[in-house]
Amino acid sequence: MYTDRISSQDAEFAMLEDSEYMKEQQQELFLGKEEGLDVSLYSNPEFNWLQMEQIRMGIKDKVDVSKYADPSYSYETMKQIRLSFYSSNDLTPYLERGFVDDELEQIRLAMEDGLPIDLWLTDDMYVQQIYEIRIGLYEELDVSVYANAQYNWMQMREIRLGLEKKLKVSCYTNCLFSHWQMKEIRLGLEAGLDVEPYAKLIFSGTDMKEKREKLLSEKTKKYTTADKLGIDIKALTKKEFSIFVEDNGNKAFAFIPWIPGNIVAQEDIYDALEERGIVTGIKKEAIAEMIKKRRMNEKVLIAEGTPAEPGENGWYEFFVRLDLPRIPAPLPDGGVDYANIEAFEMVDEGEKIAVYHPAQKGTDGENVFGEVLHANKGTEKKPLKGKGFTIAPDGVTYVSKMNGKFEYLNGRIIISNMITVREDVTAVTGKLEVDGSVYVIGSVYSGGYIKATGDIIVEHNVEAARLISGGNVTIKKGSCSKNGCFIEAKGEVSGSFFETANINAEGNVKANYIMNSNINTLGKVIVSGSKGVLLGGRICAVKGVDTYNLGNKSHIRTYLDVGRNALYAQKQNKLAENREQLLNELALLEEKWNKILQELPPDKEVAVLLIKKLNAAIVEKDQELAELDAEVSKLANITNQDMKAVIVRGNAFEGSVIEISTIKYMLPANVSRVIFKLRNKNVAMVKL
Repeated sequence: MYTDRISSQDAEFAMLEDSEYMKEQQQELFLGKEEGLDVSLYSNPEFNWLQMEQIRMGIKDKVDVSKYADPSYSYETMKQIRLSFYSSNDLTPYLERGFVDDELEQIRLAMEDGLPIDLWLTDDMYVQQIYEIRIGLYEELDVSVYANAQYNWMQMREIRLGLEKKLKVSCYTNCLFSHWQMKEIRLGLEAGLDVEPYAKLIFSGTDMKEKREKLLSEKTKKYTTADKLGIDIKALTKKEFSIFVEDNGNKAFAFIPWIPGNIVAQEDIYDALEERGIVTGIKKEAIAEMIKKRRMNEKVLIAEGTPAEPGENGWYEFFVRLDLPRIPAPLPDGGVDYANIEAFEMVDEGEKIAVYHPAQKGTDGENVFGEVLHANKGTEKKPLKGKGFTIAPDGVTYVSKMNGKFEYLNGRIIISNMITVREDVTAVTGKLEVDGSVYVIGSVYSGGYIKATGDIIVEHNVEAARLISGGNVTIKKGSCSKNGCFIEAKGEVSGSFFETANINAEGNVKANYIMNSNINTLGKVIVSGSKGVLLGGRICAVKGVDTYNLGNKSHIRTYLDVGRNALYAQKQNKLAENREQLLNELALLEEKWNKILQELPPDKEVAVLLIKKLNAAIVEKDQELAELDAEVSKLANITNQDMKAVIVRGNAFEGSVIEISTIKYMLPANVSRVIFKLRNKNVAMVKL
């Protein structure tokens, strides 16, 4: 019988290995098979791999997974139901009431501690409210004072903190008080103030804070003020002092006013501390010194709690280099060493790229009342996004899916296919078209053709060839041809030199010298080094030109067209088209949103999930629109009147033509170390 069942599972797996299962789902099915489990309980492609994992773990631990093996339950909901079985608790009734995910976790933790959480739960409570009730029960507080859905969780917290400190919380349990108002009333009660003058709904939280601080200040100064006014204070008691609790119950201060004959003993201070319930962190030496040295009219710290230490935040440990030098090393003359730049990092299929270390629990503290200060857990980081990798079944290990080029850009992992060409590329080689990046160890000679969706890196030279890149183009030595070299890039183009090259780029174009080339870029043209020269040809650079020398003594015509030129206009038109498209997509999403709100599915969890997905889509489009508007604004700001359009750090020679936002200017004579910019619709020179 057992052999028949295994054979049946093998046959089932033969059918399961098809395109309807993602790799991670297949992994969970294979793990279940290896452990001898009945994987038919979760061999449904509607389960994502995290849900499959929870069912597999439940089967392995011999719990009744039928209670939660439902694709409509989230992974976290499944997890909480599974964990509840280990303590012989049943979360099913709460699930039926509509509680999910973190809400179930709080209920489960309360049940495991034997707390009567069910007495205070209502179906409209959410996770933070349930947490405050659970903590109150754990601290043996009278939670009936605040266990009501009319309070939000922040109001509940303020009432709970007051109960912990044995304060008269009835002063602020009115649900119409905001949590900010409640906090100011609570802090006043902790400091022993009469809060009645400001514990009123007509005062905002800010007003209450001002009044509380004023009352506190008046209390510490009342005796010295009385002296100055000539008030008879001899009739006052001779054991006058005050105890102030501040910093949310973490510090206690004593204040002894100067009064003739006022004699306060250490025992008086200790009695007052006991009366206030201050039992932790008492500074006996400070109290003794205060009495012995008669430190009067001075607030003295006499008790201090132990602050809670938050847990360590989650972090990623990478096993590949993230610090590749994006900027090449400088040469002695100020130029750039493009020849020796390390352009990329390679990884192998199955190679471990990174491991996520989850956030840690913090260390609880204790206030001066001996009450536990619950530490916050560290902040979790979001999962890494990108492409070319997978997450291992442990949920924290990132593994490469291919042999390829690794990049970590703006918090995203990008692993793309990298073709390494170990010979020169020529007309004989034929067209080389690659979905990924190309690394040519040799040169690209006349007739060579490379088209790549990623980067193109050439170790040596490029002659009369065509390079088309969806990323950056790096030519470590340089490009020299008879006007037959064509380079197109969505990113930057860089090399030691360019001679008679035709370059179209969306990013910067960088070299140590550029001669007789035609360049169109939405970025900058940057020529580095004291020997660097930009000579001849036509340079169209929206964001400007930064060069050491411009032109030469032979007055070879060099034309610079920068700022709001034809290329700028094309880009702005394209951005405007994209913006219009985004607005149309947003309108459709919002129309769908309104329709869904009118016709919500009867199932609460399905409805919430649907709303979350649609809201996420709207937020994503809003973000895209904001980024696009930022790009439009940034481009406009860069090319405004203050733009340093052309920077010449060495010599600019006669005959060069500079056009800034359609305003032309021809250098009538040689100049040195200057900036060219617009000023009142004229091209002006400013000394560096």
